[in-house]
Amino acid sequence: MLDAVAVLLGMSAFFTWINERTLRLPSTVGVALAGAASATVLLVLDQFGVVAPRLGASSLLERLDFPEFFLSGILSLLLFAGALGLDARQVVRQKASIGVLAVFSTLVSTALIGAAAYVVFRLFGFDVPLLYALLFGAMISPTDPVAVLDMLKREPVPDRLRTLIAGESLFNDGVGIVIFLVIGALAGVGGGHHVDPSLLGALGLFFQEAGGGLLLGSLVGFLGVALTRSIEAHSTEVLLTIAMVACGYALAFRLGVSGPIAMVMAGLIMSYFKDEVFSPETRELVEGFWEVIDEVLNVILFAFLGLDLMLIEPSAGMVGASLVLIAVALLARFASLWAPMIWIKRAEGFGTGTTRLLTWAGLRGGIAIGLALGLPESPYRDVLLVPTFVIVLFTVAVQGLTVMPLVHRTQTTDDPAPKPGPGALS
Repeated sequence: MLDAVAVLLGMSAFFTWINERTLRLPSTVGVALAGAASATVLLVLDQFGVVAPRLGASSLLERLDFPEFFLSGILSLLLFAGALGLDARQVVRQKASIGVLAVFSTLVSTALIGAAAYVVFRLFGFDVPLLYALLFGAMISPTDPVAVLDMLKREPVPDRLRTLIAGESLFNDGVGIVIFLVIGALAGVGGGHHVDPSLLGALGLFFQEAGGGLLLGSLVGFLGVALTRSIEAHSTEVLLTIAMVACGYALAFRLGVSGPIAMVMAGLIMSYFKDEVFSPETRELVEGFWEVIDEVLNVILFAFLGLDLMLIEPSAGMVGASLVLIAVALLARFASLWAPMIWIKRAEGFGTGTTRLLTWAGLRGGIAIGLALGLPESPYRDVLLVPTFVIVLFTVAVQGLTVMPLVHRTQTTDDPAPKPGPGALS
């Protein structure tokens, strides 16, 4: 087990270093490709008997409660870090458009992908129940804020366009996870959530999770602002932000509300007041700390995905279904954005290509991987895990490398792109 984990993490770090040293791809793309390359190297080493990664991976994944590890651990850190990195004041100015996209579009995308996946799986010989197909839709619909933010930091992008893309991505994660938990509860894989198997019961759980998460996150965020405002000590202020995440997420679990949405709210409130509560030196330290946390946790998630994929022997049907579902995910993303973007473009003056841009910029990453790996053992788990990996790899490696030319062609009518420079995106 130790050999497999050490080789996988070591190779991921090595390939990431090569990327930063020579290729200079966006770090999210580099991490995804590093994870895929590392898993491939391990499989080759296994064939030659150098290490026995399959045995080690099986032992580790059996002993680790990954749903608990992800949903109650890694996820809270990822979402808080993503929210802290946003310009919260700009998010407030665009709250209506971001909210509509995060809620309406995620719900529509989940339904469209789930229904289409139900048909696609059957066409390729997999008898996946509708609720599990909808679970797949809930895993794939949210876009990854870490991937999106990393992509947008590389180039000068109009502030309102950048906030719309990144803000929608951040909030649709929280909404998508709530949808995932609601459908999981209906399917009997809700991780301790119980719900009346009816539309009213599902809606009740959704509003309890989402509304309670918003309220708790606001309380945690304002408490963190009050505490950090009263001191000027770098290490203590970093520790306070960590405590906000750990204690806030634990309290959300106890109260039965959405921890992910709570962490997004807490992170945005800290971001809104960070110029007031942090000195320039402390702000740089806090933001640098959470940026590192983002990147390290994404490497860990891709490493675990590599371990899990070594235990799967994908069939031709799984691969075929995965390729078809790439197109399904893109079409569902566009369809879910089309109607609300008609209003948003008129209200906020976005260009005609904004819907296409949001579709192509909808990268999937650590959230989709974590939810997929957190699925309990069932006859359908591998059938859902393989297309999740294929779609994530496609979005970060193909869409992530080709989206910036589309960004440059998509301008708002009254918000020109900032001039390139060190402070252009700060």
